[in-house]
Amino acid sequence: MDEGDAQVKPQDRRRPRRALTPADLAPLTRAALGPTRTLTAVTRLRGGTKKGVYRLTLDDDSTAIAYVWSADEDYWDAGPSDLRDPFSHATGYHLFTASHARLTAAGVRTPRLLHADPTHAHLPADAAIVEDLPGETLEDLLARDPHAATEALHRLAALLDTLHACTGPRFGKVALVDNGGSSYGGSCEQRVTEGALRDVDEIARRDPRAAAAREALADAVHTLAAEVRPRERHTLIHGELGPDHVRLTPDGHPVLIDIEGLLYFDVEWEHAFLEIRFGPRYDALRPRTLDLDEHRMRLYRLAMHLSLVAGPLRLLDGDFPDPEPMRAIAENNLRRALELVAP
Repeated sequence: MDEGDAQVKPQDRRRPRRALTPADLAPLTRAALGPTRTLTAVTRLRGGTKKGVYRLTLDDDSTAIAYVWSADEDYWDAGPSDLRDPFSHATGYHLFTASHARLTAAGVRTPRLLHADPTHAHLPADAAIVEDLPGETLEDLLARDPHAATEALHRLAALLDTLHACTGPRFGKVALVDNGGSSYGGSCEQRVTEGALRDVDEIARRDPRAAAAREALADAVHTLAAEVRPRERHTLIHGELGPDHVRLTPDGHPVLIDIEGLLYFDVEWEHAFLEIRFGPRYDALRPRTLDLDEHRMRLYRLAMHLSLVAGPLRLLDGDFPDPEPMRAIAENNLRRALELVAP
């Protein structure tokens, strides 16, 4: 949820936004799927905050998904991603295509890329079209039938083993590291610590409970960071892998979506997020081939909770159309962070 240090005044972030129509997306659809195909309907899917995600329905009732990266589709209004900051705004065509290529090479399933267009020839925005998977998300299955979700969780654990077996020479966004670049800072734990301290300051300005605990939160970050020992391994991680970012094929196999945040980092950062998002079902996802460093896990748990307060509150400064879930995320994670530093 950390969207960098974008300085955007709330009043500047409220402007009319228009969902794209079949007329807007028809030229891109014809270029991607053939000139004889007719686009009959377009639906903007809920949940996207950084890009537009549209289901395209064609004249034969087949469907595909269009991703559109533009300022009008990005509710964070954070501007372009700074590739050298591993926690900068994780959105954009180049991040997507680099992440898609890396996952494909690793043998990790993600929706097949059918067409990519950064030229703006068919739409005044970067865009891509991927396959539409007819299955539900893992989040949907967990809510509908928790018992039936057990097998999907085991399959996701195996997929995570494959993902986390991949490493990089340095930490940072895949689009940067795979092209020989280096991130700011000397280590993963340094970047996490710096981000957590910024989040403490921001949250304290926004909430009186955090303000009262500001010193305790900052002290806890420093104390936990001091216990982390240097390490050289940089693991390929999704970075924001909740059950809503896992689609299931009709035969129940997991497929990762929202992949632009893919990066080489400490695997504990992934597992801190998985713990939070999967709750009591996380046990099925514990790593079977890697040992987690508990010192990193303690630091990263606190930092992740802080990020999941600051990020949603920042998003709510703007015109995000579904604010209540974001408020709930912020409230729950603030409570958890305060519990971690309670005397």
